[in-house]
Amino acid sequence: MSGETLNGYYFEELSVGQSAIFSKTVTEADIAAFAGVSGDFNPVHVNEEFASQTMFKGRIAHGMLSAAFISTVFGMKLPGPGCIYVSQLLKFKAPVKIGDTVTARVEVTTLVPEKKFATFKTTCTVGEKVVLDGEATLMVPAKG
Repeated sequence: MSGETLNGYYFEELSVGQSAIFSKTVTEADIAAFAGVSGDFNPVHVNEEFASQTMFKGRIAHGMLSAAFISTVFGMKLPGPGCIYVSQLLKFKAPVKIGDTVTARVEVTTLVPEKKFATFKTTCTVGEKVVLDGEATLMVPAKG
């Protein structure tokens, strides 16, 4: 890792409207791994026979798996390494199925210099459809 920086943007480098994305196609393995890590084995996620009888007509990914992709954008891209989650509001709008490509997007909406807090609009989409909508507040390291 020599030469790599372990910090992302500093608070002073952020501006309203700045955004970043992360996209991933959800696989069977992702759902199985998320169930194992989280302990959430709700049959709507892991049992096709059960899930086929629900309103979704088949298995769906955990909503928190899509939310985790938002965390990926924050931790890896914007603001990047060093930022700390303070809060996250989530609204789950539509199901994500195996094979769907989820794009998580974050956009700076408000900056609070006194606290070094940045507020972000957070969304996950599959194609043009919004599957998750929300807002997050992060504490972002300042220079020096």
